[in-house]
Amino acid sequence: MTRGRVLTILRVAIAVIVLAAVVWAVAKNWAEVSVHLNKISWPVFVLSSLAAAVGTWLTMLGWRVILRDLGSDLHLAPSSGVYFVGQLGKYLPGSLWSVLVQADIASHLKVPRRRTAVTGLLALGLSLLTGLLVGLPAASFLLRRDADAFSWWVLLAIPLVVVLCVPRLLNAIIALMLRTLRREPLEHDLSGRAVLTSVGIFVLVWLAFGVHTLLLAQAVAGDAPHPDLTRAAMTGYALSVSLGMLTIILPAGLGAREGLLTIILSVAIPAPAAAAVAIVSRFIVTIIDVLAALGGWLYARSHHLVTERRAEDEASETTAA
Repeated sequence: MTRGRVLTILRVAIAVIVLAAVVWAVAKNWAEVSVHLNKISWPVFVLSSLAAAVGTWLTMLGWRVILRDLGSDLHLAPSSGVYFVGQLGKYLPGSLWSVLVQADIASHLKVPRRRTAVTGLLALGLSLLTGLLVGLPAASFLLRRDADAFSWWVLLAIPLVVVLCVPRLLNAIIALMLRTLRREPLEHDLSGRAVLTSVGIFVLVWLAFGVHTLLLAQAVAGDAPHPDLTRAAMTGYALSVSLGMLTIILPAGLGAREGLLTIILSVAIPAPAAAAVAIVSRFIVTIIDVLAALGGWLYARSHHLVTERRAEDEASETTAA
């Protein structure tokens, strides 16, 4: 058995164990959690879903800004087809499946694979950095420390993120990565304007998902919400998802994200209510991802972006035979 297959089996096994642990914890406390689930009305559910949909759409726009700056100016429809179909790859154990799928689909649109791959990796990196920055205020809730003790971390984190987003540094990292992988360099460097624009879009992404979480949290909190609820919800989602992204062995941070968000929100609402928010949030975001991917796949299928490659491969195999 190859090393790659062993690692894949381990990742799947760990993901299954974590998922089983989450299911067991929810089932054990289902009586308390279900009470809070019933507090989420349909209007709140719809509004929260709309906020999550806006965040998902903005994520694609941030990715598209980078791809356009690197030389491939795709319109919104093909961009959606490439991005959203590829995004389903994040639900597999590992961290690069979405990038690989996007590179394969975009190649049918005459976009070099390395350009799409670099775009995907940059989008992931900038999303992670901005998520950690937006979610930093929630660190005090996660660690159960005084919020004022973490205020100076924000002052340190902002210049750190700025430095990491410097175009010259990013371009040097990209060039080194491509040389290491023995790939041709990009046609031109990433511009500062594109970096600034994409960073701004990703910040809006996290704020949209913060609103999505806040609506759910306010619904289960009742008539007397805790004064820390707004900050915990608006920043807790960004921190929990970003830390979940670092657990690359778990598909889409499954389990880790829900656990972290529950811990953060439980400083302002009861733990069963926080768990209810985390469960509904995961459900909403997953459904939106699937619907977006379905729309993208329908476009890609109608424009032969997911079928031509197979025909070409079969033709080449026939010729070789």
